[in-house]
Amino acid sequence: MTSASSAMRSRARAAGISLDCHLVVRVLVLGRRGAGGVGSRFAVERGRGPQPSGQMITAIARGLRLTLDERDHLFVLAGHNAPARTTRDDHVNAGMMRILDRLEDTPAQVVTATGETIVQTPLAVALLGDQTRFTGLARSIIYRWFTDPNERTNYVSEDHPTHSRVYVAQLRTVASREGRGSHAAALADRLCAESSEFAQLWAQHEVGISYTNRKRILHPQVGMISLHCQTLVDPNQAQSLLVFTAIPGTEDHDKLRLLSVIGSQRLGASTPAASD
Repeated sequence: MTSASSAMRSRARAAGISLDCHLVVRVLVLGRRGAGGVGSRFAVERGRGPQPSGQMITAIARGLRLTLDERDHLFVLAGHNAPARTTRDDHVNAGMMRILDRLEDTPAQVVTATGETIVQTPLAVALLGDQTRFTGLARSIIYRWFTDPNERTNYVSEDHPTHSRVYVAQLRTVASREGRGSHAAALADRLCAESSEFAQLWAQHEVGISYTNRKRILHPQVGMISLHCQTLVDPNQAQSLLVFTAIPGTEDHDKLRLLSVIGSQRLGASTPAASD
């Protein structure tokens, strides 16, 4: 028995849960990486008994103090759909839109849980390009990141591995939460078929990792610009408002001001992609 399994069993016994019946859960905490988050990898080993019930998975998750993302992923690995939280659509929360209306001089945009940009401020378009113009699966930045090389030109190459890991972990979280028949699950299946990089990362079962609040963006006219990215998640967790800011008095802040003058005329912008 590995030390990780022993630790999980001890943790489970302390919580009054038996892992010897039907299911053994090992949670391997990989530690903080460059993405600034904690990646957790789950392996589920079933015994000879029947499939563990949803009630058993719930009890294990509660006893082990798993996060919601970790709990959802555990349900999927055990052969269940994750418990429903909320529904999602492309309608932006009215309160979030009111906030966006006040950010005319700031790069900001609303994105769905699967990375589809719904609305952008003019300065966000100037910074990142018009991300609302795509159709089909290409609406998702996660899909474009792994299938369209042009998408990566917005970011410093040294940061690409971090972006890849975070995108895969974020999609796994949504697919676990929304179930096998969801758009997120279909997106993951398609990416596994189209991108070997995505398939390799998907097989690692990482969840719960996220960015640091600082992003380095490459712009064809002002060069590299380092910005803080704050995220406001709406109450049902279906959409997020991303706000990019720079510290006043810095070169990055001056570049943002220049972008507000240049507008959205980006050099070398790619032709809008479309995918079924």
